[in-house]
Amino acid sequence: MGGVAPRPAVGAVVVQNGRIIGEGTTELRPGRHAEPIALAEAGEYAKGATLYCSLEPHAFQGVAPPCTEAIITAGISKVVSPLEDPNPSVSGNGFRQLKAAGIEVVREASDEQIKRAEFLIEGFRHHLKTQRPLVTLKLAMSLDGKIATRTGESQWITSDASRARVHEMRRQTDALVTGIGTVLADKPRLTARDSDGNPTGRPLLRVVVDSHGRMPSDAPLINEPGEILWIVGEGVDAKPPAPNVSILKSAQIKSKIDLTAIVDELGSRGLHNVMVEAGAGLAGAFVENGLVDKVAMFIAPKIIGGTEAPGPLAGLGISAINDALVLENITHTVIDGDILIEGFVSKSN
Repeated sequence: MGGVAPRPAVGAVVVQNGRIIGEGTTELRPGRHAEPIALAEAGEYAKGATLYCSLEPHAFQGVAPPCTEAIITAGISKVVSPLEDPNPSVSGNGFRQLKAAGIEVVREASDEQIKRAEFLIEGFRHHLKTQRPLVTLKLAMSLDGKIATRTGESQWITSDASRARVHEMRRQTDALVTGIGTVLADKPRLTARDSDGNPTGRPLLRVVVDSHGRMPSDAPLINEPGEILWIVGEGVDAKPPAPNVSILKSAQIKSKIDLTAIVDELGSRGLHNVMVEAGAGLAGAFVENGLVDKVAMFIAPKIIGGTEAPGPLAGLGISAINDALVLENITHTVIDGDILIEGFVSKSN
């Protein structure tokens, strides 16, 4: 995840006599799909083996040749795959081709296995339906709903383990969005880093929303590898401060960047998963504009207090409880004392 859009993230393994003899994950275009990679690693031992893959093998000629042909040619005897590909160009055709070739197709899987497989393609499925990426709003706050003290100190509310989890979430994200306020105040790099602090090369794109073009040329994120999309107002005279920075001039609504246009732009680039890591102003604007599809909230067992200490969302907010954003398919994870609550915005909102 986070590295192969506009393709879906897929994993595959080839098993012969209870032993894994080949494995693969889908590569970025124009690379190979997961199944041919696993089959190539298995070589001649793939004959009569079982192929496990997280998504139905694709069955049409696109940038890559049909995976079903590679599976049939390799002599695989059984394919175990829990999910039908939501792409209308596949949508069961892969399974039908395999069955027609005499290959046993097994769809049964545990609830947990299906859940994990669906997680891999949640952004891909959403993009197919809407032509927009799945937008996840990531937030972190204290037990009493504060993101900083009254003096603005915010590092660190959550634990080291939670921050490591955030880096994993960033790695699985195609684009990371933040605002100029966060860039100026926190000087973030906006990269996913491993346990040794080394960048993993993800996310594919970092996006800075900056109405008035205030991003300094020495912002730390500019010196990190990877493309940066700098969104400024349409009347702003801005020049890229580095070769990895491109500028998109956006229409403004009441002096604010049109966030809907940004989401549409990211969707047009074939990006599936977008995470918003921003201050209260931009986070609140994404919510108020109805652009949030999923929420990931880290809650630390700390109490900050103070009426002047900020909360995670700014803006006008709602006036009636019935208008509140409601989440469904909720999960709760305890991470070194912190609680991570994740859920999807209810379709009835």
